[in-house]
Formats: sequence, structure tokens, C-alpha cells
Amino acid sequence: MIYRIEFSKEVVSVVAKYKKSNPVSYKKLVKLLEEMMEHPRTGTGRPKPMKAGNSVTYSRRITAHDRLIYDVLDEVVTVLVLSIEGHYADK
Repeated sequence: MIYRIEFSKEVVSVVAKYKKSNPVSYKKLVKLLEEMMEHPRTGTGRPKPMKAGNSVTYSRRITAHDRLIYDVLDEVVTVLVLSIEGHYADK
């Protein structure tokens, strides 16, 4: 099963910023997104369910500071990317 990747509005601008100003992180982000299409709950970046989450929200490491936060929506075969910049308490 291949999952479709969707982005929240705020994530789209952050992805554009990564592409322009942080090519190393952008390349890693692209790799993680491609991997998440096939298996959103396992793989690179140590994916983990969020402790205070609702069992659909996961986190993966992009860098030591930045995390990819996303929801896995099995009923519509979609991964919704919620955040890619900062750490949980940095918001």
C-alpha cells in the first residue's frame, strides 16, 4: 500500500525555506517523505508515536533539533505532515 503525502499550510513554506537555505536537511526530508509513502511507522529517523498523541501522530528525527511530526490516516491511505521545524517544546 502506498500512502499519499499531504502537507499542512505552514509546512509548505518551511519546505521551501529548507530547499533554499538548508540543502542537507532538505535532502534528508525528501528521503524521509519518500520512505513514509511505503511504511510511515518504521524506518529512518527513529519514528515513534507521540506520547500525548492519539495513536495516529508520529515523530521522526530530521536533525538533532528538527522533527517531522505527522498523522498516519490509514482509512484514507494518507500521511498528513503537521510540522517539520523545531522540537516539541520549542513551539
